[in-house]
Amino acid sequence: MRSLSYLVLLIIMLLGLTFASLNSGIVSFNYYLGTKEIVLSLLLVCVFGAGIFFGLLVAVLLWIKAKRDNMRLKSRLKVIEKEVENLRSIPIKGD
Repeated sequence: MRSLSYLVLLIIMLLGLTFASLNSGIVSFNYYLGTKEIVLSLLLVCVFGAGIFFGLLVAVLLWIKAKRDNMRLKSRLKVIEKEVENLRSIPIKGD
């Protein structure tokens, strides 16, 4: 299993190396504070990395919200189950 992980990592590194060699041109990156000359492959990797970061950030925030909602619902369920148990223990008065 470990050798398979190393093989996948090696393939990803080789793909990254070929990607960088195919996109080695210099581009002008314009941002609010100025302009910067940067290698296209580096710019693309930074943009993809930022996208992955923000995507994971949103996913983690949604996961935390779901966990909080789940805990809230579990506490409500305990209260309702306790109430049902109390109602079941009350004797029924017949006419």
